[in-house]
Amino acid sequence: MAFWSSTSVFTSKVPRKILFMFTLSLSVTYLFYSLMSCYNSFQFQENYVYQGRLVTEETTFVTLREKLYSTPSQGYLDEEFIERTATEQTITVSSVRNSVGIDERTAGWARAQAATTSSSSMSRAAAAAVAGEHEHPEFSTTDSELRRVVNCTSDYGEKKLPQAIIIGVKKGGTRALLEALRVHPDVRAVGNEPHFFDRNYEKGLDWYRELMPSTLEGQITMEKTPSYFVTNSAPKRIHTMARDIKLIIVVRNPVTRAISDYTQTLSKRPEIPTFEVLAFKNRTLGLIDASWSALRIGIYALHLESWMQYFPLSQMHFVSGERLIVDPAGEMAKVQDFLGLKRIVTDKHFYFNKTKGFPCLKKPEDSSTPRCLGKSKGRTHPKIDPDVIRRLHKFYKPFNMMFYQMTGQNFQWELEEDGNSPGSRD
Repeated sequence: MAFWSSTSVFTSKVPRKILFMFTLSLSVTYLFYSLMSCYNSFQFQENYVYQGRLVTEETTFVTLREKLYSTPSQGYLDEEFIERTATEQTITVSSVRNSVGIDERTAGWARAQAATTSSSSMSRAAAAAVAGEHEHPEFSTTDSELRRVVNCTSDYGEKKLPQAIIIGVKKGGTRALLEALRVHPDVRAVGNEPHFFDRNYEKGLDWYRELMPSTLEGQITMEKTPSYFVTNSAPKRIHTMARDIKLIIVVRNPVTRAISDYTQTLSKRPEIPTFEVLAFKNRTLGLIDASWSALRIGIYALHLESWMQYFPLSQMHFVSGERLIVDPAGEMAKVQDFLGLKRIVTDKHFYFNKTKGFPCLKKPEDSSTPRCLGKSKGRTHPKIDPDVIRRLHKFYKPFNMMFYQMTGQNFQWELEEDGNSPGSRD
């Protein structure tokens, strides 16, 4: 009774206008802090919450990238998915934000306010925050989720011209190399081949830049177009864009590379002549037709000479297509060193696919059965007359020796004198 009496006295002394202004001030203050907390207080969680610490979007992505260093990453996807553009592989900012829990203290305060002011607009905002917390109680820390957040968010970072390009060679293993590099959290690469420096140069650098994925600080932008290596105008054009760019060339025994090239064409045009017919101007005299593109590409020394007019060897890295099959982790270690990257892609990421005949990348534990590159990869080469193989090895030998001397590396292709050498698949 005494309580009600004292309350009555208090309310009689305080003007209603002051009470209204006081209540309104509290309401506006609450609404302001509710909105600010929804925008700024997202936290990264992995079975725990960072207590009392607001994590900005930028630092969240840095944390994700660091955590990827110690986890196996996503493997090869099927070819149709690989050929999509980087834009089609991205997710929206909202999906990133929805995957992050709300600050525990803020959510608890919101629940208390929602219980006492359910009829107001402020209570609806608090209830929505609580609902969001229950929908996403904690952030998934599976490898696939981490990589999706780091490598597939186009709304962060900025589009830059490439700092490294895989310039060749066709049918050497460029796709396998690119997909292995894309596992690395600090590499962002275009899925499709832009063909900017050989087919689309007139569209300008702004057009080219727009094709690139957005990158965060510390990430490398890359692309691969194998035809650059044999395009006469490409070296000068790339040098004009970036003198310090890093170039990667995947080379393979020119004989097996030519057969692989022919196998790809044969799958699309079954009516073409046999490999033996196309390889010779005059088979009786043993005259090789070096004008046939499948054979001309394999004269690596000739093409490399054009590139060395603009770039020093220190800016080029040569990957052995054969060793990429036999020891993918070893070749990837060298590539990562060349690009100045931490060695994230290691032997734990690969397994050998007996059906395909080459190593593939492991998929995350929570995904379906591992798959390699698409159906167009791993085709068995047609049987070629051993005499033709021998003649082609003889034809390429002086060019190979010159290439070894130019690069300072011996790829030992002369040891492969039969048609069933390593790499007898497309």
